[in-house]
Amino acid sequence: MNRSRLVAPIAALSAAALVALALAGCSAQVAGPSDATKTGTISVVASTDVWGSVVSAVGGDHVVVTSIIDDPSKDPHEYQADARNQLAIARANVVVANGGGYDDFVTTMVKAANRHPTVLTAADISGYDQHPSTGSFNEHVWYDFPTVQKVADQLATTFAQADPKYAADFRANAMAFDAKLADLEATEAQLKNAHAGDEVTITEPVPLYMLDAIGLKNVTPVKFSEAIENGTDVAPMVLQQTLALYRSGHVKLLAYNEQTTGAQTQVVLNAAKKNGVAVIPVTETLPAGENYIQWMTANLDAIGKALGD
Repeated sequence: MNRSRLVAPIAALSAAALVALALAGCSAQVAGPSDATKTGTISVVASTDVWGSVVSAVGGDHVVVTSIIDDPSKDPHEYQADARNQLAIARANVVVANGGGYDDFVTTMVKAANRHPTVLTAADISGYDQHPSTGSFNEHVWYDFPTVQKVADQLATTFAQADPKYAADFRANAMAFDAKLADLEATEAQLKNAHAGDEVTITEPVPLYMLDAIGLKNVTPVKFSEAIENGTDVAPMVLQQTLALYRSGHVKLLAYNEQTTGAQTQVVLNAAKKNGVAVIPVTETLPAGENYIQWMTANLDAIGKALGD
């Protein structure tokens, strides 16, 4: 499902506003195209710190990364892009977007820039048209390790084209990162061997790619997770159907998006806890101080513990 509500598009920016920001010192924070030529660094803007972490893993010391959405304490859906973000994109060599309706503001800002960077869009790279559990596209593709590997490999190719003298470094970094992703996929396979078919619930489809890879069965009413994702009220009957799941004794865990909360999600959270169902917090941005691999390792560890491993 495309979530046009996720991030408000940037307001129109005047040239004077961009000049003012540059004079205020933004240009010192974001490497521009000329900087990349002189210093051997490639300037990259990622829509979220999740993709920024992947960029850093592949680019290493040869890239300078600016992640636009990077606050784990805030709901990324409410982020307001601003002139500083526009300036960063205007100076970028490469832009990494999630796509799928998640961060449309990136497209808006790229179009507004005087120069056009290479844009990599994870949702397009994934090759997915729709998610098997929901019948609609699930834009949270960073929970899908095959997609993340495709993005990492494409980054290595793109960086090599931008700065060929470091091509071997980019390839080596991508291979090392892919090996870590393979370890995570092996963990998913181990969990699947032990728990395929176990019933789980969600508040939003954020972790569904991971839950599916483990073979878990999402029994959440689609109308519940759709309403929460779209920021609308859940119908009373649908809410009651959801709450009844936690009294059934079959549900093993609730994957709860702790960055998007409200009265109805709190009711579901309370019902899960009251009935002894494990609650697994999931997020859409990196926890403070963690990189992508550390974050996903912790997510899998939490799921394994909740399932009884």
